[in-house]
Amino acid sequence: MASQSVDLIVTGRYLLTMDAQATVIENAALVIDQGKIIDLGKREELLLQYQATRLLKEEHGLIMPGLVNVHTHAAMACFRGLADDLPLMEWLQDYIFPVEAALTGNMVYTSSLLSMCEMIKSGTTSFCDMYLFAGEVGRAAEKAGMRSWIGEVLYDFPSPNYGDLENGFIYTDELLQQYSGHDLITVTIDPHSVYTCSPDLLRRLGKLAEKNDALYNIHLSENDDEVRTCKERYGCSPVEHLEKLGLLQGNVLAAHCVKVTPSEIARMAEKGVAVAHCPESNMKLASGFAPVGDMIENGLTVGIGTDGAASNNDVDMFGEMNTVAKIHKMARLDPTAMDAYTTLYAATMGGAKALHADRAIGSLEKGKQADCIILDLNQPHLTPLYSPISHLVYAARGSDVLHSVIQGKVVMENRKVQTLDERELLEKMQLMGREIRKLRKAG
Repeated sequence: MASQSVDLIVTGRYLLTMDAQATVIENAALVIDQGKIIDLGKREELLLQYQATRLLKEEHGLIMPGLVNVHTHAAMACFRGLADDLPLMEWLQDYIFPVEAALTGNMVYTSSLLSMCEMIKSGTTSFCDMYLFAGEVGRAAEKAGMRSWIGEVLYDFPSPNYGDLENGFIYTDELLQQYSGHDLITVTIDPHSVYTCSPDLLRRLGKLAEKNDALYNIHLSENDDEVRTCKERYGCSPVEHLEKLGLLQGNVLAAHCVKVTPSEIARMAEKGVAVAHCPESNMKLASGFAPVGDMIENGLTVGIGTDGAASNNDVDMFGEMNTVAKIHKMARLDPTAMDAYTTLYAATMGGAKALHADRAIGSLEKGKQADCIILDLNQPHLTPLYSPISHLVYAARGSDVLHSVIQGKVVMENRKVQTLDERELLEKMQLMGREIRKLRKAG
């Protein structure tokens, strides 16, 4: 019988599917054609059944779903290390907002490419971004070949991008039209937070999200100051405020949720809200520990995000997973809390569910989009290997990723990003850093 021609076959020592049974296949192959997974199983059998235009073969490789980063500000890579060791509100109002006032579309485009280069090299294949000049983030995502959710952040004061608020709605409408039906890019509706958006603005954006069947992506209950401010203004917490406005719904992706009560967690779960958990940013800004264990026990969908490189200071999801697993053990004084599988699930299928994309990404199964990464297991810090899942959370690093495939396209091979000129990008960012340093001194 003649073998079937396909675009790509990836082979390795292990294939971790992250399907409902958490299936791990040894001596495995993943068969990809026209951007989708059409078969997976034992390498010897599949190599007889299929003839590939391209073969990625790694004797010591672990094939797994690409990681899903559910909360980023990609362009903030240009502010990495600019203002460290400060409380959130001081960091935002005295340092970040002032330098953001000088941002340009080209700065956002180049800085976003830098973040995407870093994400690809550390195993992320999908990310959800909220920031300024979102169209430039989309343009960068197209260049990098990454799957992305993008949105223009709106708030009550003028934006460096669109100026007055009404222009922000025009800009968002244009984004929705531009990326309607796009293979890789989805537009979200992004109120910044309850402390920077009036109730009228929050409601108006809610209607826009509902009209366009879009995610409502918002920072929520990030720290004590936010909760205190909301109670002073509206007599209730941020979660209660959204609920009173009729906005606590299943399309909400709430970033951080550090300061939420048990009753709020129950209400969020009941409404179908998803949470973007960003522990390293929360730790660095001393916001606290989000009660993620309670969230998961209540049935909330939790994905993992890195936040921006200005408050992390990287976008490496392997590092983030390691932190997630350990801080919740410490917070609960329970070594079984946030076990390796639960953590890895949050970084893959949990993130996909948070983005309402779990039918397409998050696991390696027939019919799903071919978004996968291949790690090199033949390394001292990954030897011996008793449990691949445990190693991925507690021992693996972003630098262990050899190859990355998004929608069937090889975007990184042997640690070299295929879609970007990394050297040129680094040179441009060095020059931009000098200009930003001058801006800060002038401020």
